[in-house]
Amino acid sequence: MPFIAIGVAMIIVDATIVNVAVPVIIRDLHVSEVGAEWLNSIYSLVFAALLITFGHSGDRWGRRRLFLLGTVVFVAASLVSATAVDGAMLIAGRALQGVGGAMILPATLATVNALFTGRERAIAFAIWGSTIGVFGALGPLFGGLLTTDVSWRWAFLVNLVIGAVVVAGIIGIVPETAEPTARRGVDVPGNVLAVVGFGGVVFALIEGSTYGWWSAVTPFRLGGLRWPAGWPSPIPVICAIGVISLIAFVALEAARARRGAAVLVDLALFRIRSFSAGLAAILMVSLGEFGILFVLPLFLEGVLGYSALHTGVVILAIAVGTLLAGGVTPQLASSIGARGVARLGLVFEAVGLVGLAVVVSPTVGAWALVPWLAAYGVGLGMASAQLPGVILSEVPPVASGQASGIQSTNRQVGSAFGIAVLGTIFVSEIASRTSGALRTLSGLAPGLADRAAAIVRASGGAAIPSLHSLPDGHALVSAASVAVADATRVVSLVGAAFIAVGLVGTLLLPRSAGAAVDTAVPAPDALAGERRQ
Repeated sequence: MPFIAIGVAMIIVDATIVNVAVPVIIRDLHVSEVGAEWLNSIYSLVFAALLITFGHSGDRWGRRRLFLLGTVVFVAASLVSATAVDGAMLIAGRALQGVGGAMILPATLATVNALFTGRERAIAFAIWGSTIGVFGALGPLFGGLLTTDVSWRWAFLVNLVIGAVVVAGIIGIVPETAEPTARRGVDVPGNVLAVVGFGGVVFALIEGSTYGWWSAVTPFRLGGLRWPAGWPSPIPVICAIGVISLIAFVALEAARARRGAAVLVDLALFRIRSFSAGLAAILMVSLGEFGILFVLPLFLEGVLGYSALHTGVVILAIAVGTLLAGGVTPQLASSIGARGVARLGLVFEAVGLVGLAVVVSPTVGAWALVPWLAAYGVGLGMASAQLPGVILSEVPPVASGQASGIQSTNRQVGSAFGIAVLGTIFVSEIASRTSGALRTLSGLAPGLADRAAAIVRASGGAAIPSLHSLPDGHALVSAASVAVADATRVVSLVGAAFIAVGLVGTLLLPRSAGAAVDTAVPAPDALAGERRQ
């Protein structure tokens, strides 16, 4: 289990570690604005698009083998990224990292599902889920430390050492868990539709605010393709392609299953109540969980003036809370069940976000934020540790790889949707509140209020300190800081509302789902037809 956790930690950290290093990378490699956007999005995009494909592959070819191959690919991609001489090479390295990460995540979750039973299974799921929560929060801190004190290249070079440890552990300790009864054959059209579908939807959600939801505000470039600003936005077109592909994917999988052909996703999985209800719950939870992690650094650095390192230290409170939760979650699961622990975690998350909304202000100190972030982290640790196990608790081992891929894709789509929704709300609130606050200031030069509002809106609040250089800079900074603090408060409350909806969704989980994680109740023969193939 330690090597599984280290492998998961490696890919989760890389989802956030680069964010704080982007400004330095732009200067070092002379990356364009469009290139900088791709640096941030390409990893998550490739990662989400390939999860289901590789999750199903692990069932047939072996999850240990897939875990090993994914680690090798990820380490090689990290070396490419660390030695990049220009933005194109770094973007290619990040894309290849996404491929490796998409192999590792479902392979590790399916391995946990197949190897452990009883109380050990509850502990293993707790470790797996807590690892995601802890290292997702630690990414900005590690990125800030390495970028400030060493070099941004070490954000990738450390993966060579970590990857070597993981490879040694896989070869020496982790057993193979391939399912010999899994249906053979390759669903080529299903794979293509799934990649195009999830890739299109996730890209639209991640990049909608960058390129414009309806009217193109930034030129879109991909290879030789250029979509100019001022045209209707490409985002609805890309999203529509993704949605149509996913609809076609579902129809194709149903048709292939009826005639006995190999399928990428067996739709019979969704007849398992714990699986389908758990997916719905975790989708809503992901909307609230990860959106706030996108907004909070903008508030800390733009309004409070924290450095990237200082911001990482404050966000460390989430990781500490998650670690604390990891220590007590198995004991709680044995007494109130995995379903009960997940619900308790969601309550902690919602309370943490509401508390954050109460204390946020332009003058708030870090110590006033820390308790609420820690409470949020405790909830994140409990929910992240138990929900994956609940979702997979009644899934037959023969399908645990594809189920793990579906679960992970669902979470990635929810995270992207949360960032898109909460990010859009944040930017919208900044725009309206900043403009309103600046209009109340008297004696400003003509056009200054609009200019300052545009700077704040375009940067998400991060450029507030630069307003000091403008005439009446102190008044502009004060008004803009209040507006961004208010916007952060609104986003915190909306995030709490999403998590509350997810909490209500857990009421749909059958009582047996919580028990199955702890006692290894035999799974229903939902996929008996597949096992007979």
